[in-house]
This record gives sequence, C-alpha cells and structure tokens, in this order.
Amino acid sequence: MPILKSLKTLTCSLVIAASLVSGHAMASNSPDKPKVLIFDVNETLLDLTSMRSSVGDALGGREDLLPLWFSTMLHYSLVDTVTKDYHDFGQIGVAALLIVAQNNDIELTSEQAKKAIITPLLTLPPHGDVKEGLAKLKAQGYKIVSLTNSSNKAVKAQFESAGLLSYFDERYSIEDIKIYKPDLRSYEWVLEKLNVKPEEAMMVAAHGWDVAGAKEAGLQTTFIARPGKALYPLAKQPDHVVKDVNELADILGKSE
Repeated sequence: MPILKSLKTLTCSLVIAASLVSGHAMASNSPDKPKVLIFDVNETLLDLTSMRSSVGDALGGREDLLPLWFSTMLHYSLVDTVTKDYHDFGQIGVAALLIVAQNNDIELTSEQAKKAIITPLLTLPPHGDVKEGLAKLKAQGYKIVSLTNSSNKAVKAQFESAGLLSYFDERYSIEDIKIYKPDLRSYEWVLEKLNVKPEEAMMVAAHGWDVAGAKEAGLQTTFIARPGKALYPLAKQPDHVVKDVNELADILGKSE
C-alpha cells in the first residue's frame, strides 16, 4: 500500500509538472502585442452592399451578381500579378463587370460599366462598427495603417468620403509596387516600409485570401467575419476571428 500510494503521488506530480510545462510553452508561443495594425479596406472597413443598386442596374436588375463581380475583379487582379502586367483596380473592376455581363447574356458597354463602378466605389460608407472600433484602437496607442489593392488616389477619396482619414497614420497601396495582394511580396513590401518584423504587425481583413497571404508571410492576422465571408479552410488559421472592429479592440485592449 505505501508503494502504491507513492506511485500515485509521483504520477500526480508528473501530471501537474507536465501541465505547467505545457501551459508555459503555450504562453511563450502566443503572439506578442503587435506594434502596428494593417487594415484591408474594401469590405473590411467599407460596406460594399451599397453598390448593389448601381451594379444591379447595370446588369439588368441582377443585384445578386455583386459578389460574383467582386470575386471576378480579385481573380483578374491576380492574373495581372502572375503575368507581370498591371492595371489599376478600377480598370480591372470595369473589365470584371463586362465579363460578368457577357457570361450572363447581359448587354453592357464599357462606359455603362465605368459609371456603375467608379463613383459608387469611391463613396462607400464604413461599416457601422468601424469608426468606434478604430477610435478604441487609437486610444490604446496602436499605429494604424491601411494596405489595399485600390490605387493611392482611390483610397484617399474613399477615406475622405467615409470620414476615416484621421484614424490612419499611413495609407499604402500596392499601386506603388504593382503586385496585388495576397502575393507575399505585397506584405513584405509594407513591412519594409513600416520597418517592423512580420510578427510585430497584424493584418486585419474580412477576406480569407488576405489573412491567408499575410499569415504565410509571417504576420499576425485577424479575420473579421463580415456576413457572407469565410476563411480558406486549407490555409493557416488566423490569430483571431472577430465579428467586427469593436471586438478586435476589446481583445487587444485586454492584452495590454
């Protein structure tokens, strides 16, 4: 009996020790507080649903084709990157709408496509949580920047229209390197501009492809689960999944 009791005591001690070691390892592997937050813009901060009417009108009332148009635009932005060609996001947006129209037997001219996209895209409203969430993050002392596939001129116009300029320390566009996200070089470029290590930055986006690219480039990542958005199941998982910017501010505020 004394031997059995001793074995039980030893076993319990080993289990406790293993738990402590495991807990320490988990804590040491947890990401440190980021020095800079890098936000995607379209759909992450700005609400694209307001374009349903303009795109729907151009497509003969087919408002349901808005997501297809946006995904087609992203598809062909990557075609530009892999073929080492470049057109700005607005041009690709117009071309993508023409493709969607043709594939759905809808007559549409280039001028009609341009009218349906350019002005509405530059005047998108922010999601309801964005200003409050960004204000919380600013109050917590975070450096906040944007990284977008839109042109420099376009994102400035978008931020002015949405009232977001004051929340951002810098705005970065892939236009400067002509390599669209989620190519790893786009994230590496912005890290170099910010003079931070990958693990010192956090990419925040409502697109599974964006957080997948950033995570693969070594950044911390947060996925904002906007309605209709999902993570890419085959990619590395993000550090956080939140419903909006407010929830991210609450999580990062607790880590201080």
